[in-house]
Amino acid sequence: MLKAICSGKELTLSSYYVCVRDIIDCRQLDRLKLITHHISTTRFQHCLNVSYYSYLLCRRLGLNARSAARAGLLHDLFYYDRKEYNSKKIKGQISHSRLHSNLAVMNASLLTELTELECDMIKNHMWPLTRPLPKYMESYVITIIDKYCAVLEFCVPKLKKAMHH
Repeated sequence: MLKAICSGKELTLSSYYVCVRDIIDCRQLDRLKLITHHISTTRFQHCLNVSYYSYLLCRRLGLNARSAARAGLLHDLFYYDRKEYNSKKIKGQISHSRLHSNLAVMNASLLTELTELECDMIKNHMWPLTRPLPKYMESYVITIIDKYCAVLEFCVPKLKKAMHH
């Protein structure tokens, strides 16, 4: 079953899935299922969460929900260990925030054709930690949803654990 955090909806049966079905099962995204992200989830699950909730909010706001779904799924398409990178960071080296966004755009463009909007959403999802400003409203949506999902991914497992004790 394919579900986003805090949602009971089976995503393969939804209008959301139509937007991402050509890329969601590719081996490049499968590799993300093996990488821990935000302590309690996988990078794939995080990308799915961002993708689904960005899709919903963009649809509600009358923005490009399809591009939001696709960019959300691809926004963290990188394979290195963020903690390891930060611990070995050399003064003057590019920050993880900038590096992973650029790598994600490059990796995503090898997987599928990206629109200018999708590139902006992926490349600028770490704003305001990175520059320049996003160009599109959808890019601000994915930025906000990325942070929202990170909070959920940290808090929900802790809340569930606390409720069971």
